[in-house]
Amino acid sequence: MKRQWLKLFAISTIGVLCFSSIACKGNEQNTTVKQATILFKKEGEIKIRKATSDSIIATLDIEIADDDYSTQTGLMYRKSMQDSQGMLFIFPDSEFRSFYMKNTEISLDIIYISEEKQIVSIQKNAKPMDETSLPSDAPAKYVLEVNAGLSETWSLEKGDTIEFTYN
Repeated sequence: MKRQWLKLFAISTIGVLCFSSIACKGNEQNTTVKQATILFKKEGEIKIRKATSDSIIATLDIEIADDDYSTQTGLMYRKSMQDSQGMLFIFPDSEFRSFYMKNTEISLDIIYISEEKQIVSIQKNAKPMDETSLPSDAPAKYVLEVNAGLSETWSLEKGDTIEFTYN
């Protein structure tokens, strides 16, 4: 009796395995992952002015992040950005802000800007993919992200100002 039971168990196990391999052959899926390239979309222009002289030190095309999805995603998954471009985050209120570089593949300067459109702090050379918190030194309503090193090239300082327009 025990021998018959073992034989029946072995035959049914082999049958299940054969059926599984036959049934799965038609369901093979392509596991290739395609990545979409996220292109820059010009939505406005920003001018950065030196506080001491009111002279324009930079003019950039900007992409605007002003809703939940775009402010949470920002420049994540982008492979590059031109030096003449940036992303301007616009928040509904002015408060202490903190950004991080999770899923961001390019090094950035993060410029925190007050409701009065004055630079209140700068986080320079933020490292790609780093989840370290990069906080503002004061309340900010706007945040401008540009390629790393540009704030140094422009000699940006606290108190310098911005003005921007939407397309």
